[in-house]
Amino acid sequence: MTNTQMSSARTEPTRPNRFVELLLADRHSVPLSIALHLVPGALIVAVYALIAAPFTRAVGIPIFAAWAIALGVVLFPLLFGLMWLGKQRTGGYNLRSVLGYMEKPFSRGKITLIGIGLMVYMTVVSLALLPLDTLVYDTFFTWLQYEGAGSSATTYLDGYSQSSILITVGICLPFTGFTLPLIEEYYFRGFLLPRLPQLGRWAPLFNTALFSVYHFWAPWTVLSKIAFLLPGVWFVWGKHDIRASIWMHPGSALLATVGGLTAFAFGLM
Repeated sequence: MTNTQMSSARTEPTRPNRFVELLLADRHSVPLSIALHLVPGALIVAVYALIAAPFTRAVGIPIFAAWAIALGVVLFPLLFGLMWLGKQRTGGYNLRSVLGYMEKPFSRGKITLIGIGLMVYMTVVSLALLPLDTLVYDTFFTWLQYEGAGSSATTYLDGYSQSSILITVGICLPFTGFTLPLIEEYYFRGFLLPRLPQLGRWAPLFNTALFSVYHFWAPWTVLSKIAFLLPGVWFVWGKHDIRASIWMHPGSALLATVGGLTAFAFGLM
């Protein structure tokens, strides 16, 4: 090969990875979007069953920690994957280049008020719909026998000492109480939802329903999740401001975790 040919070979652009192109496209096909919504949930259940649950049982800590571990094992690499996609697009690891709804059309003060309103709505409605979760569980899902299954929000902690619960939930709080829900919002609302323009007004419902189903470890909560998540997802879709669902989802998760931890500390639960 001549020097000219070698130089040409070195400078010839590398053919883009087809799957990366599909992921970064402005539009995902419906089958691809369904897979991208649900596969992480299946992986979380697999990590729980094969790794996290055996570990927490062996060391005698609440099974709640197993789900926290499983979520972290799947969602932190998912976040890195989004940043890696940003590197494929811009040459540097970042999220902004691959996420939508980052325009910030509202002032910080206004989106804070909107976000707090959505957070309160999600918290109140999720508590109000606990009887629905119980009804669905008792009717359709009592056959699920894994430890922690049940309609109660505290089933994953039942049977453990107060000190064990406080230590476990306290350690998990920064993750299950905020960071992991934040990653979910980046992925489901920032990455997946904007890539469904072909669905029009159905996109928020499609995204919310699949996100609810993604929680394979609690299928009896699908209906209630759709009810308390849809208004926030619809707002993000319509106004292109992901900060609203960040306030709503991670915000309410933090509020519920801190409130629950406080109640356990004072013996109220």
